[in-house]
Amino acid sequence: MSTEIRTTTCNRDCPDACHIEVTVEHGRAVKLAGSKRHPVTSGFLCLRTNRFLERHASPDRLTAPLLRRNGELAPVSWQEALDHAATELLRIRGESGPAAIFHYRSGGSLGLLKHLCDYFFERFGPVTTKSGDICSGAAEAAQELDFGVSDSSDIFQLLRARQVILWGKNIVTSSPHLVPILREARGRGAEAVLIDPVWNKTAQLCDRFLQVRPGGDLPLAMAVAHILFDSGWVDPAAASYCGNLEQFRELATSRSVGSWCASADLPVTDAADLARRLGCAGPATILVGWGMGRRADGGSTVRALDALAAVSGNLGIPGGGVSFYYRRRAAFDLSFLGGAARAPRTVFEPQLGAQLEALDDPPIRAVWVTAGNPVAMLPDSARTDRALRQRELVVVVDSFLTDTGRAATLVLPTTTMLEDDDIVGAYGHHWLGEVRPACDRLQGVRTDLEIMQELAARVGLGAVLAGSARDWKQRLLAVEGGQQPVSLDQVSAGPIRNPLAPDVLFADRRFPTPSGRVNLMAELPPLPEVPAPSTAFPLLLLSISTPRSQSSQQTDALAVPAPATVHPDSACGLGAGSVCRLVSPIGTMEVTLVLDHRQRKDVVLLPKGGHFHSGHCANALIGGRPTDLGGGGAIHSEYVHIEA
Repeated sequence: MSTEIRTTTCNRDCPDACHIEVTVEHGRAVKLAGSKRHPVTSGFLCLRTNRFLERHASPDRLTAPLLRRNGELAPVSWQEALDHAATELLRIRGESGPAAIFHYRSGGSLGLLKHLCDYFFERFGPVTTKSGDICSGAAEAAQELDFGVSDSSDIFQLLRARQVILWGKNIVTSSPHLVPILREARGRGAEAVLIDPVWNKTAQLCDRFLQVRPGGDLPLAMAVAHILFDSGWVDPAAASYCGNLEQFRELATSRSVGSWCASADLPVTDAADLARRLGCAGPATILVGWGMGRRADGGSTVRALDALAAVSGNLGIPGGGVSFYYRRRAAFDLSFLGGAARAPRTVFEPQLGAQLEALDDPPIRAVWVTAGNPVAMLPDSARTDRALRQRELVVVVDSFLTDTGRAATLVLPTTTMLEDDDIVGAYGHHWLGEVRPACDRLQGVRTDLEIMQELAARVGLGAVLAGSARDWKQRLLAVEGGQQPVSLDQVSAGPIRNPLAPDVLFADRRFPTPSGRVNLMAELPPLPEVPAPSTAFPLLLLSISTPRSQSSQQTDALAVPAPATVHPDSACGLGAGSVCRLVSPIGTMEVTLVLDHRQRKDVVLLPKGGHFHSGHCANALIGGRPTDLGGGGAIHSEYVHIEA
């Protein structure tokens, strides 16, 4: 076969869900490019996806199941691997009941067919499942409480904004396809501000950069609200669509603007400038970063940003809004799944290791991991690793031997995104895409659906998951009024916008809350107990995304030791390139110092997603703590010190 171009959609944990053109020669993928047909992908890919062929064709990919024998993982046939998994799951269910089995699914793939793994374990049990969300739990819960739903206006409404406030959102790294849209908006006259404790390249795209104190976003938002009320910049119609308006005013004015700003470590003039942008220089859009919700007060902080957009009149108008998330599942029907409500019990995700060790009656005896690497990606990595190694059966489905796979009793090799067969929505825009096998599959690997179907056949549930991938894609597309608003043929033909998605969210100023109005925050809830800076641990550890990693998937070999970035004045007299240790109350990590005078003096930065087994994992230093809302993980609440 000669060279041809095939298309697929990126299914990894990224908001952009890019449409990819794959150049294929004799069944082998040789080049990736962004599709010009997709209005958001717009002909380019991020560095991570541009380099994905190296990962796809890596000699480290698994090509046969691995079963632990005599303490070591050794290759076995698929028949032996699945027979072993089925026998052990049936035995443990028979001896201790389905609650002794825990199914953990994360976002390593955002394909909708991965939900069928949940479906299998619901029908097999239901078994124990997870609660909370380490990534977006606090912020989604905040917006659902405020608005009844966490969603956004169309991404291209940004072109109608006059003010764009990137609140903790580093789009250069985490949403690269927003960059050209922001540039076009600025070319049309919009102004942009970045608010972030960390200097990053997004600051270079903005008119102003406010380097707020870590955790100072909530008081800064309250200072802005105070000024909006004092200056008469609150929408005159706000009371008609905002509940608790007077209570929110009392909360915002309970402290002086100067006091709020002192807590944010910013001058009053900065809060006044933000209030002007929201109150009389709009329409204004607030783009909320995901790290915002990963602090103890993450939910309250996002609620404060929601309130700023609401009271200033920037909801339900072209070019306005407060955008955290796009409902990526909104075009799909998952009503057949019961989720945590159907499970006999749940494991709280940010404290997974501790809960696996503590749960009793019955204890967790078996764990199945789908699309996740919890040892690397959850807090307290050492405890998570230890807890998994103590289980009788741990099955990990992955393309590589991850940190979690190293703790498993059985590892099953699965497809990469270039081989997978699935369908996706996006959480950074409203377009849908089909994930199609774009090249020949590596011999010895199977899709998650194929694995679950073969397992189901072995435990008497073959009919439950019967059907091809295409059959299931068709079934999962939503039905409204007896018809599917979008068909699978339409999605297969190319990128298509979800017809159920709004162009301007809340355009009628009606909200799916019990009152039909915005539910403004009326008080600050008590926060979960978290550490504070001290002489022993003075630096806040921020583990942040990098352009070269997709969670724990890296484009390059990791530097040894891992780079730790600090302001020169916080380096304890050590020079750039010094090898030293970062020490937290729960762990120690060897690092190489990188000095950057643009960073705050009270933080140290580590790359997100390093590998635990090689000493690169920031989560080995971070304790498992809950956020105030949504069962998120307060991973940006750990303090450390530098030790020579």
